[in-house]
Amino acid sequence: MALNVTELRKGVLFKEGNDLFRVVQYQHIKMGRGSATIRLKLRNIRTGANLERTYPNGGTVEDIRLDNHEVEYLYRDADGYHFMDKESYEQFTVGEDFLGDAAMYLMDNMTLELSFYEGEPVGYELPTTVDLKVVETAPGYKGDTASGSGKPATLETGLVINVPFFVNQGEVVRVDTRTDEYVTRV
Repeated sequence: MALNVTELRKGVLFKEGNDLFRVVQYQHIKMGRGSATIRLKLRNIRTGANLERTYPNGGTVEDIRLDNHEVEYLYRDADGYHFMDKESYEQFTVGEDFLGDAAMYLMDNMTLELSFYEGEPVGYELPTTVDLKVVETAPGYKGDTASGSGKPATLETGLVINVPFFVNQGEVVRVDTRTDEYVTRV
């Protein structure tokens, strides 16, 4: 099915030839008397390569339909990250480059949503917030307040974020997975 390039937006997936692309940036350009063009920054899902493409206004790309599955994170080993489909109990593995920095939020038995195209995982959606234990941070002192710049804290997954001065080692904090920021103490 054809998809008009004017309908593309950031995050949309489409197919061109044998490659799958995710739109990273979308720009509609209208020059004086000429016709408009659509400039896209794209990321190849399979290779990870970034590229730019320009399409004429009215151009089309091939639309794809994704299957979304709720999965449970099981463990990590040399092969990658192992997940189990919560409906079919089928297990599968994705490589380290698939998740990127999002791997720092994975906890055993965590549920997330993976998107598949023809049986191949092409995207994921983490929970909005994750609760993680602080394993290393400087101690809090009397008089430290919630305001101010805060201090770095290493969490149980290895993620390092900035937390308020009153947060101590051993406490559990809630982290926003979209911004990598401290939300609250749990």
